[in-house]
Amino acid sequence: MNVPLWVAAPVIVLVAAATRADVRTRTIPNRLTFPALLLGLALHATLGGAGGFKSALVGMAVAGGLLLPGWLFRWMGAGDVKLMAAVGAWLAWPQALVAVLASLVMGGAISLIVAVRRGMLRQALIGAAAIGAAAMTRSPVMPQATTGVRFPFAVAVLAGSTIALWFRP
Repeated sequence: MNVPLWVAAPVIVLVAAATRADVRTRTIPNRLTFPALLLGLALHATLGGAGGFKSALVGMAVAGGLLLPGWLFRWMGAGDVKLMAAVGAWLAWPQALVAVLASLVMGGAISLIVAVRRGMLRQALIGAAAIGAAAMTRSPVMPQATTGVRFPFAVAVLAGSTIALWFRP
């Protein structure tokens, strides 16, 4: 493991609790994400001083910031963004970047599985291609998700965060 136990244990507990809530209710409660985010920042500040706080703050901003467009375009819920920001605060920079990228990759894999199981793979791939094309051309209008198929993204955050605990950037 490439992070201290005082970081790894709370991250696993946080994402496991969030995954349980997301799978059951399709929401991640603020009463889970906000205290976790604040505690991650506070502990890094206490144990790592100004440098630790800065690293946690950057991790929070990067992890949450990379998911923010997904919420703005309604591809995911705000709870997913807040959960990823809290994980970023705990893992800090640069480990937070690994966690968010791994979570996005795992989310893509899960979405492919969901699309195949629901017989919507072709439609999902066409929608993804349209989104990618719009992003590459810097179109001011981003296409909406076309399939309407959703899954609890906290599952992907759980997988991505676990990968990040073992991966050294």
